[in-house]
Amino acid sequence: MHEPKVPGLPPVTSFSELDLPAELMTTLGRLEVKDPFPIQAATLPNALAGRDVLGRARTGSGKTLAFGLALLARTAGQQADPKRPLALVLVPTRELAQQVTEALTPYAEAVKLRMVTVVGGLSIGRQVSALRTGAEVVVATPGRLSDLVGRRDVHLERVKITVLDEADQMCDMGFMPQVTEILDQVHHAGQRMLFSATLDRNVDQLVRTYLKDPVSHSVDPQAGAVTTMDHHVLHIHAADKISAATEIAARDNRVLMFLDTKHGVDQFVKHLRAMGVRAEGLHSGKSQPQRTRTLAQFKSGAVTVLVATNVAARGIHIDDLDLVVNVDPPADHKDYLHRGGRTARAGESGRVVTLVAPNQRRDMVRLMADARIRPTITQVRSGEAALSRITGAKAPSGVPLAGSAPTDAKGRPSGSDLGFRGIGTRPGRPGKGKESRKTMEARQTAEARRAARVRKGL
Repeated sequence: MHEPKVPGLPPVTSFSELDLPAELMTTLGRLEVKDPFPIQAATLPNALAGRDVLGRARTGSGKTLAFGLALLARTAGQQADPKRPLALVLVPTRELAQQVTEALTPYAEAVKLRMVTVVGGLSIGRQVSALRTGAEVVVATPGRLSDLVGRRDVHLERVKITVLDEADQMCDMGFMPQVTEILDQVHHAGQRMLFSATLDRNVDQLVRTYLKDPVSHSVDPQAGAVTTMDHHVLHIHAADKISAATEIAARDNRVLMFLDTKHGVDQFVKHLRAMGVRAEGLHSGKSQPQRTRTLAQFKSGAVTVLVATNVAARGIHIDDLDLVVNVDPPADHKDYLHRGGRTARAGESGRVVTLVAPNQRRDMVRLMADARIRPTITQVRSGEAALSRITGAKAPSGVPLAGSAPTDAKGRPSGSDLGFRGIGTRPGRPGKGKESRKTMEARQTAEARRAARVRKGL
């Protein structure tokens, strides 16, 4: 990595040691933010001094205030002209953009700075209007911001503070061209802060190209796993997987469950609701208002089970979530770490559980080795004490909720599309999605022929 030529300032032990505006200190006190997290203590002195900062810390470690307080403190007292913001925060997803905006709004209001969120899926007209009115701080996803730059609805040459949050995820999601295009347009002598859970080749390229003698801070292990997180691999028969996942979903506390496909998420939610579990789905096929409403219901406890594809692993912050379940094993160790990063946040404890069928075990061993994690491995069956002990699983009420899927006499989803062949993974290949259309049609044809032979008495 690019090593700084000048050593950085030492970390602080309290916010009072920092040269923050009085309004920000008052807001910290009002919101009962008392002691800085390690990433905040390490980066804030250098960020406030105007140094470029490279921070390696996983989601949930307090990064938002680490860059947010410095950005707001250094922008306070300035006023932006229409369409010409002074500070920019780039994030990979709409949800993270809204989360960052929500977290920083009280502090921005305290120092009289205007913020606007620029993301896809929401009215571009309202975003253009806010930029024309004038906003000092823009929180944006790369795609929508690039669109607005191309339409000349925003100009970036006066942006003197630029933050890249979850930089590795932006690279993994294919945003590298837009990110570099945006960084080429902000003020050439401005401050840059980059935060990332991992520092792989693409992130390293951004650091070398756009950061000047950055002060580097790392507060988490390389793999992104933390000591407050327990990892469990549950070996289970494929035919028993849906029953076990349903019992886990019926636990007393909230749970976030990951599946590979949008179709799988929708079908499993219908099944859970038919079994009396308050579940909702989250994936890229949902509109932004739907996604926002679902997250709000999950955070408030109105919904106890959030069933999601990987879209929810990209920076979503949910307080006091103690269990994440990979119903479908993730595709690789990066996906595993980002999914698991929804729990054990900000020093809290949490548990990550992965349901693994026999033909997925070898790939799961390899994935865990890549993630540098030694999970506890347990053979389980639905209805057994071991499953309940590890996950809090219990029998669902069986009283259907509104919008439920039909079930058979044993409470299982009717039809052939909800078996874990339809929402799970291909044999031996974690996280690679549902079967192909050709395979599904062949299976359905074979099943129809078998049924016809039965009817004929063959």
